[in-house]
Amino acid sequence: MKILVINGPNLNMLGKRDKEIYGDKTLAEIESLLKKQGKALAIEVITFQSNSEGALIDFIQEQSNSADGIIINPGALTHYGFSLRDALADSGLPIIEVHLSNIYAREEWRAKSVIAPVAKGNISGLGWRGYIAALRTLVAELKGEDV
Repeated sequence: MKILVINGPNLNMLGKRDKEIYGDKTLAEIESLLKKQGKALAIEVITFQSNSEGALIDFIQEQSNSADGIIINPGALTHYGFSLRDALADSGLPIIEVHLSNIYAREEWRAKSVIAPVAKGNISGLGWRGYIAALRTLVAELKGEDV
């Protein structure tokens, strides 16, 4: 089983960005934790980050045929990334949307996600642990296990 973990704009700056909102872990640390969890679940975790919507779409189109599911933190593209949304929908894969901060407790414009309608679920506000929860949940569902 292969799960794609995709991170959008500015997430490469984790560990340097506002730590009160985004925590102090770097993206590399989060990816390492995800790969360790993937190994424990006997699955492959492929990570990708880009500040470019086009690169994210290219990655999804190139990788989705050999993947079983997607975990995505679209960053600011959450609110206006319609072409990213379409690529995710076209993948035909189950998707879990993840946000480090609680997007519903922040500015009003952050509470609207164009990705949510094509996602199986959304995890928001649990920091880096949200990625682990998404991975465990997605794998369990793909294996037909109780979540």
